[in-house]
Amino acid sequence: MSLTHPALLDVYETAYSRNPGEPEFHQALYEVLESLGPVIDQHPEYTEAGVLEALVEPERQVIFRVPWVDDNGKVQVNRGFRVQFNSALGPYKGGLRFHPSVNLSVIKFLGFEQIFKNALTGQGIGGAKGGSDFDPHGRSEREVMRFCQSFMTELYRHLGEHTDVPAGDIGVGTREIGYLFGQYRKITNRHESGMFTGKGVLWGGAQVRTEATGYGAVYFAKEMLATRGMQLDGMTSVVSGSGNVAIYTIKKLQELGARPITASDSSGFVIDEAGIDLELLRQIKEVERGRISEYATRNPRAEFVKGGNVWEVPAQLAFPSATQNELDADSASSLVENGVIAVAEGANMPSTPGAVRVFQSNDVLFAPGKAANAGGVATSALEMSQNASRQRWGFNESEDRLHEIMVDVHQAAFEAAERYGSPGDYVVGANCAAFVRVADAMLAQGVI
Repeated sequence: MSLTHPALLDVYETAYSRNPGEPEFHQALYEVLESLGPVIDQHPEYTEAGVLEALVEPERQVIFRVPWVDDNGKVQVNRGFRVQFNSALGPYKGGLRFHPSVNLSVIKFLGFEQIFKNALTGQGIGGAKGGSDFDPHGRSEREVMRFCQSFMTELYRHLGEHTDVPAGDIGVGTREIGYLFGQYRKITNRHESGMFTGKGVLWGGAQVRTEATGYGAVYFAKEMLATRGMQLDGMTSVVSGSGNVAIYTIKKLQELGARPITASDSSGFVIDEAGIDLELLRQIKEVERGRISEYATRNPRAEFVKGGNVWEVPAQLAFPSATQNELDADSASSLVENGVIAVAEGANMPSTPGAVRVFQSNDVLFAPGKAANAGGVATSALEMSQNASRQRWGFNESEDRLHEIMVDVHQAAFEAAERYGSPGDYVVGANCAAFVRVADAMLAQGVI
């Protein structure tokens, strides 16, 4: 598939020229727009009303400096971002990422993707993303706290439970959210629980939020396999990453009878043919914040591959759950040669366009991140609902609701793919189903 529709090509070229030097954003734009030709042909009112031109332009972009003092008394200055992309369906919703790779292009790509991911959940939330090039790794608790407080001192004025509701992402866990929320509460003099999700369960957080993205990716894969009369039980799986998404992808795979055998970080990956020891992995990554090589040091049956490529490990299922563009065409070809049946993206845009083409041309079931990893933001919306009603749901009730949402997300993408002439293509299905929901809301609300 390529971007040949004249109206869509014009939108892309204009956006490309307006946003020079932003390759991740350009990639996300292209990937969505190239799917929408059949929708535009059936709904010329979207083109006539300028919906596409408005959709690719963020409603607001906030860039600010974040000064803070490290433990040696030295002043450090980082850069903060919040891109509020689209609020047609509800308040802006999307995570904050603290990582050295963060720049405006990365945040805009994530925010653009978030519009469609959030629309697919049906939860009435818009799309946004934010973060900083600050790296919490290797920093003391007090340094992380001081940075978070400085970051929120600027960002707070752009947030609110009816305006913009951030959550966590890479580098932003419950610890960072606690510091951010505490500073927001101090500045505003309001305990506005619903303005932040991913909070600790004891102070407004939701059950299953930590597990939701990983669980959701597995639920989506389960639904995809069912369309071909297959199930997860007994399938060997490779998972990249070792953060929340990867850990809870591994956990749910094990619960449903699959055998996940890998985990990774920036130093390399481990392979454990007997199946990942989840408790050991959680101890190293969640408690000690250590490197993945420690897993092999403590588990003699495991092997650590320094700087290796997890996608060279033979498996039937693959869950890229680390970061964007981690899986390229060569890696996709290796997976195909080794018998992969289905790929579900736990991270945001972890597969390059070339990799996606390899999977689809070889009849591999492929679930894009905006569909497969929608469980995290779906559960965030459930957390907002609980905060608004001052209720707390149990773990099982929350997980059941997550499961129902992921079944609905799969159904929406599956049906839209058939409706717009690409049966079985979840990229087309997810993009088209989400776009129509957002575009209809934008049409109804006028030129704003």
